[in-house]
Amino acid sequence: MEEVLVPIALFAIVPVIVLIVSLNGRKRNADLQATVQKAIEKGVELTPETIRALGVRVKPKDSDLRSGVIYVAVALAFIILGVSIEQMADEDALPVMLGIAAFPGLIGLALIFMHFLLQDKK
Repeated sequence: MEEVLVPIALFAIVPVIVLIVSLNGRKRNADLQATVQKAIEKGVELTPETIRALGVRVKPKDSDLRSGVIYVAVALAFIILGVSIEQMADEDALPVMLGIAAFPGLIGLALIFMHFLLQDKK
């Protein structure tokens, strides 16, 4: 029984951490919205500098391109891992790793495509 709990706890900790971080982000955003709403109700003028001082993050201009390149690099890493496993263990790992690499690879290509498609609208 104990030997089963260790792997379960190991894999369960990742969703717990993600849940804690996302709940904390939601709380921070709700507090920020409440602060902005109170400022608007009191008639305070909100300049861009004031909003930045409150902690609102501005999305970088080329964030889609950067994210897309990172996703494509992760996909290439999975492909290289598949080739390495195939050479070291004489297993047919490459088709499996190509399937896994398709997910980040296609997401990365879509982000890169969207960057160039929407470049004129920024």
